[in-house]
Amino acid sequence: MLAMGKSTTQAHRKYVVRTMSFMGVYVALNVAAIFGVFDAIRGTPAAWVFAAAVSAPILGQIWATLSLMRDSDEFMRALTAKQFIIAAGVAMGVFSAWGFAESYADAPHAPGWFVYVLFWAAFGLISPFIRTTR
Repeated sequence: MLAMGKSTTQAHRKYVVRTMSFMGVYVALNVAAIFGVFDAIRGTPAAWVFAAAVSAPILGQIWATLSLMRDSDEFMRALTAKQFIIAAGVAMGVFSAWGFAESYADAPHAPGWFVYVLFWAAFGLISPFIRTTR
């Protein structure tokens, strides 16, 4: 494990707590939706409120990541930013390519929210290989 200063360790602890809190809400809402708790509101204005409620933890988790960068030392800030930017580029590139495949090659539809999942999958896959800020 990398040697981290006290502030970096504190920043990571806060990040884990924030991420678990936001993702706990996200998972709870989606599990409830999967089990039909919100079926009665489909197609109503309340469904838009629900869609916003499910999206809010995603914004919160991105804020948690940005807070981690802000609260970390200079090296970890730069490293995390580089990983974040490359993962975002990979996710946007793959999702755009899939969108064109839907348009031109009759690929099955991928829902828009999947780009978030794709981003974190890319982040997890590329992070072990990006260990320098150069």
